[in-house]
Amino acid sequence: MLRLIAASVAVATTLGAAQAQENIKIGALYNVTGGMSSLDGPSLKGAQLAVKQLNADGGLLGKQIELIAPDGKTDQQETAKAAQRVLSEGVVAGIGQSDTTFVMAGAPLFQEEGVPFVTSGATHPELPQWVGDYMFMTPFGDDDQSYAIADYAYDDLGARKVAVWTDNSMDFTKALSKFFVERFEEKGGEIIGTDSFMMGDTDFSAQIARLASMDPQPDAVFISAIPSEAGLSVKQIREQGITMPIVSGDGFDTELVSTVPGPELANDVYFSTHTYRADDRPEVTKFIEDYKGEYGIEPENAFAPLGYDAIMLVADAIRRADSAEPAAIKDALAETRGFKGVTGEISYTRETMVPPKPVSIISVQGGKFEVEEIWKPEMN
Repeated sequence: MLRLIAASVAVATTLGAAQAQENIKIGALYNVTGGMSSLDGPSLKGAQLAVKQLNADGGLLGKQIELIAPDGKTDQQETAKAAQRVLSEGVVAGIGQSDTTFVMAGAPLFQEEGVPFVTSGATHPELPQWVGDYMFMTPFGDDDQSYAIADYAYDDLGARKVAVWTDNSMDFTKALSKFFVERFEEKGGEIIGTDSFMMGDTDFSAQIARLASMDPQPDAVFISAIPSEAGLSVKQIREQGITMPIVSGDGFDTELVSTVPGPELANDVYFSTHTYRADDRPEVTKFIEDYKGEYGIEPENAFAPLGYDAIMLVADAIRRADSAEPAAIKDALAETRGFKGVTGEISYTRETMVPPKPVSIISVQGGKFEVEEIWKPEMN
């Protein structure tokens, strides 16, 4: 009898292992704790929603999808370990990360193993060149979003003299400032002061004192930051009675810009981000309904649909390739044209492999977010 039970357990274990092998495994690299969590958390939730919907519709190639998502903890070493872990578990593709620095901690490992990696939110336009032909981007590039907010600052806010603050610890933030300065000066604007800080800084009093003492005063301050510093910088600037417009990129697309300063101080903030808010396309309407149905809240920011789009890009490639082999998925991804994502249409038509997507300009007044305009990129 004992031998019979043991044999039955062995058979059940073997069947369980076989079923597990039947799943199509996708790695999801996100920082759900630490300074990137307000972007990565919603992005992972969007990815999980996509997987749930795909599996409910029968999965891919007749198999269920399994999402493996260890926490990178907003730490580059932990992110590298997470990448090694998911690769060791046989993933056919990876998605994730809302920041370039963390993509660079994990994506090169995917390249080495010949497994495609699709970033859901990292925006440095040179990422595909840095990593290689297995690297793909769901979002636009920092050049596009920086140009968009520079155009808005100059054309709509009437800014002619701007101060620039940069988080010097991040590839993303340094690129954002570089492209902003490039575009603003090209339009005839002047950068009359620069300052810097590092990820994790919580006291901006020195930078604020230097900003307040500038003569002449700038028409606006551009702050290139990730979410944890975005809300704090707005709060501390406004607490010192400085009312000039604050402009930035998608690192400001976080509820922290409203909740940390509070509605009385969260005013005259403008940032560029992924086209999603106040968009009446059917893909957007359905995603908001589905997300609210799954999580009981509306999507926190544009990074939630970006996570969703990243999974759906991979799924679309698997279907078109009719294969879950990493090399076949990579080839199909490279041929993506006219993919209708929640955050806009995605086509890899540029030599850079950065999709030319529209950019939303968002204003924050009284703690409320509103779309001001949609900026269209050059398509080449």
